[in-house]
Amino acid sequence: MFFKQIVDPGLAQHAYLIGCERTRQAVVIDPERDVDRYLAIARREGYRIVAAAETHIHADFLSGCRELVERHRAAGWLSGEGGPGWQYEWAERHDRVTLLRHDDRARIGQVEFRVLHTPGHTPEHISFLVTDRRAGIGDPMGIVSGDFIFVGDLGRPDLLESAAGESGAMVPSAKRLYASARGILELPDYLRIWPGHGAGSACGKALGQLPDTTLGYEKLSSPAIAAVRRGEDAFVDFILEGQSDPPLYFGRMKRENRTGPALLGPLPEPARTPSGALAQMGGRADTAILDTRIDRAAFCRRHLPGAIHAPLNRTFTTIAGCYVEPSERIVLVCDEAQVEEAVRALVRIGLDRVEGWAPSAALDEIAAAGGGVASIEAIDFAEARRRPNGAVLDVRQSAEYAAAAVAGAAHAPHTRLAERLRELPRDRELMVHCMGGARATSAASYLAREGFRVAAVHDLFQNANAN
Repeated sequence: MFFKQIVDPGLAQHAYLIGCERTRQAVVIDPERDVDRYLAIARREGYRIVAAAETHIHADFLSGCRELVERHRAAGWLSGEGGPGWQYEWAERHDRVTLLRHDDRARIGQVEFRVLHTPGHTPEHISFLVTDRRAGIGDPMGIVSGDFIFVGDLGRPDLLESAAGESGAMVPSAKRLYASARGILELPDYLRIWPGHGAGSACGKALGQLPDTTLGYEKLSSPAIAAVRRGEDAFVDFILEGQSDPPLYFGRMKRENRTGPALLGPLPEPARTPSGALAQMGGRADTAILDTRIDRAAFCRRHLPGAIHAPLNRTFTTIAGCYVEPSERIVLVCDEAQVEEAVRALVRIGLDRVEGWAPSAALDEIAAAGGGVASIEAIDFAEARRRPNGAVLDVRQSAEYAAAAVAGAAHAPHTRLAERLRELPRDRELMVHCMGGARATSAASYLAREGFRVAAVHDLFQNANAN
């Protein structure tokens, strides 16, 4: 059996390419939307992707299943579980899509996939038990667990309510997850667990760094599994406590993955934008300028008016998804070598209108020519205390704010900031802080674009209440 885990570091997302060595056919499970990567890997290894499968309707990225089914004529293996409201609308009556239910089986040559309905993270969630019949062993070797079992954690059950807006869904979902987890504990300890995400994903709260695990090790070490053993009520309390505030774009991903992501085709190829044209784009309502520089101090000193600080690291997708609308055209401030990386990250969450890019040196050219550039004042907590007429805004996660906060500070998690703008004062300067300044800078840049007067606190939170 051929097996390859394909990782997107930005979303800490794992797709799996699994093939039969005899037939040279393969299936890709939980692909992202830019499917050319999977096709290229399969060709390089001598395989042909004949099927695309999915564990559930994803909230953190747009699926590539429809792309593979409709543009590359793969078979689709999707969940038929979950009941009304949790079916794939785009796949209804599709002649190349098979809707799978609990205990169904699908095959690629001599590799068999047995379906387990594992609800909790979502109602329709399924996992795939993988058996290599060519090895002459009738028992499964592992399970592609999607967002059900992670290394050191179980998938969060609150997203239907906290991200998709389904009121009252959180506790019933946690109870379904408890039942699914109890059922999986009956499987053998040697079973390998191939999860849908690793550390850094917002689909769990304590994901481990390892790329995979075994069921036996999880029984020994996972706090979530330990909570299962304490009973349903204890588990529900444990799994719902301390979950992060989901990024605002998660609700949109759920809707689009259910109705069917728009077909992508070739990646967008943004053209280099001359400095003169770039200068005219600053502050335009229909254009989102994503400044990808890691150096937040340099961004604060000089950037285009209205630019959003979206450093091209593991936070890039979250910031872009929370602060940019799909209807906006996008211009990147980045090096040429980074353009494709940024474009791929954006199309994975449906931000397709990437129309231009320019290096950060263009800002110097614009400033030298007398063009408009902007800045955001960077201050420390001591300076913030010297400004009694300003308003402190904490953009950390809700759990961080509940644990410790600046007296009198307003709170709006940076991942949900766009829906909280009406709550913020426009007649006072907002002094935006987080734990160290990174989230605060991105949030301050977005607020500045929305017309607020802001300063970014570049200081450690431990200094917030110093005398």
